[in-house]
Amino acid sequence: MSGSLRKEHLYKVLVIGDLGVGKTSVIRRYVHQTYSNNYRATIGVDFALKVLNWDSETVRLQLWDIAGQERFGNMTRVYYREAMGAFIVFDVTRPTTFEAVVKWKEDLDSKLMLANGQSIATVLLANKCDQGRELTSNGIKMDQFCKDHGFVGWFETSAKVRPEVFFLITFGKVDFIYMQLKKLDHNHILRWD
Repeated sequence: MSGSLRKEHLYKVLVIGDLGVGKTSVIRRYVHQTYSNNYRATIGVDFALKVLNWDSETVRLQLWDIAGQERFGNMTRVYYREAMGAFIVFDVTRPTTFEAVVKWKEDLDSKLMLANGQSIATVLLANKCDQGRELTSNGIKMDQFCKDHGFVGWFETSAKVRPEVFFLITFGKVDFIYMQLKKLDHNHILRWD
């Protein structure tokens, strides 16, 4: 028996965005290391669990894959409840999905916040970067967009050809969301209206 105890954390992380932006593909690549060109649209919500071990800590990420059409319904309040972080995904080949990012962020912020009134840590994912970069070619504008709309950062990714990017931005070398989550007292941090 080891003299040191392992700390365990469970974090609910939302993955939201318009229909067809690749949320399910990104999650499946990250959790199961698989990719398929043939996915059906998510109905309601789907879940995936990723277990990560760091030093003396075990982190369980409960990834909630929320259907793209759900922003228009009343269920997002239920789905968002107790989330500790979020990824809002858009498709770099479809400008309308980028335009919808602000609406997703507003929906999230209006239904879920920390007890101190702040928004949960949210990262913007520019998916399908293997198919084009017109929307994200100006990183300075993207950085400013994130600052203006309350995102902690943004990243290009592709579930098809660059799965390592999602790992890096989530809990690898760029672990700012993990650090945000660690600071929070899981029992007393959230409030919902």
